[in-house]
Amino acid sequence: MTGIRAAHEANEPCAIVHSAQQAASNRAFVQHALSLMKKESARSADTHLLRLDVPAFHGIEIYFKDEAAHPTGSLKHRLARSLYLYALCNGRLDSGQTVVDASSGSTAISEAWFARMLGLPFIAVMPAATAPRKIAAVRALGGSCDLVDEPAAVHARAAWHAERGACHLDQFGLAERATDWRGNNNIAESIIGQMRLEAHPEPAWLVCGAGTGGTSATLGRYLRYRGLNTRLCVAEPSGGAFAEGWKSRDRHVHATGKTLIEGIGRSTVEPGFVFDVVDAVVEVPDAASIAAACQLVDLLGRRYGGSSGCNLVACLHLAAQMLARGEQGSIVSLLCDRGERYDDTLFCNSWRAQRDIAIRPWQEALQSALSEGRGLMLAT
Repeated sequence: MTGIRAAHEANEPCAIVHSAQQAASNRAFVQHALSLMKKESARSADTHLLRLDVPAFHGIEIYFKDEAAHPTGSLKHRLARSLYLYALCNGRLDSGQTVVDASSGSTAISEAWFARMLGLPFIAVMPAATAPRKIAAVRALGGSCDLVDEPAAVHARAAWHAERGACHLDQFGLAERATDWRGNNNIAESIIGQMRLEAHPEPAWLVCGAGTGGTSATLGRYLRYRGLNTRLCVAEPSGGAFAEGWKSRDRHVHATGKTLIEGIGRSTVEPGFVFDVVDAVVEVPDAASIAAACQLVDLLGRRYGGSSGCNLVACLHLAAQMLARGEQGSIVSLLCDRGERYDDTLFCNSWRAQRDIAIRPWQEALQSALSEGRGLMLAT
């Protein structure tokens, strides 16, 4: 036996002991982390389902689920919880390990919140053009922001951090599988449960935007799992990759234009977007989405972001089509995040003027649509 081999074999028991100790330590961390996650979930109430009263759409009720009411201010609170549970239960996240993800802001805020709860360092890889208040919110929660000039490069940068030992939560790659679409109080189950006493408890349409594609996948799968006739519509910025890809079922297409609406309107079709659970895509110009976000202040008394405005435009479009066909029923959509995050961008007159975004014509069109029961003129 050579000296090297003898030394190696002599050290084997020490290596085994160390490995066992490390495994025990990791298991203890996971058990503690899961306990914290369960307590947080038990403390969190469900979000409200708000009804819009629009008399012009007689026989058609429009509802919005207020996901901005979550502790971290957006529907991404649900996703962040699911991604952490997925990482913990798959053995991908250990005690003291840095957590990283690519985000345009809302997911990063929610992930930073959970990282602080679990005592873990967090890095958000974000486009440099992300709304300043979102960046500030991540930092206020103890997270770090790695700002990237080219939005399409955030994925590669997050992978770079992962190669150096960080746990990549990978919302774009894992969103559609990290959430249990069969139930477990996912957003679809919550909506259908909250609708049970309404005039039309089985909605004609559910409407959502698509960022990772995880929410649309969860909603569409759950509707089919429950055997419901409810159809799913994705509200998308004009020329967004999901809209372009859905038309042809081509996952390799790219967006034909850029959007100012953060969180939706991706430049490429993300892996989590499931084409075949989506029944319709409504494309909405940015100016219309921003005007609708402003309109939501009058309708609901508080601000919500541009993706919520995009959802409102799509809801009015579908309601007008139903009214023209003589149909009755309900439409349910989402209020995605708090509008205060966009005080320096979407709701700022000078910011819009610098980008040649004129919302006044769309505001007038929205007011007419709401008073006369018709949709907006959208390109098809």
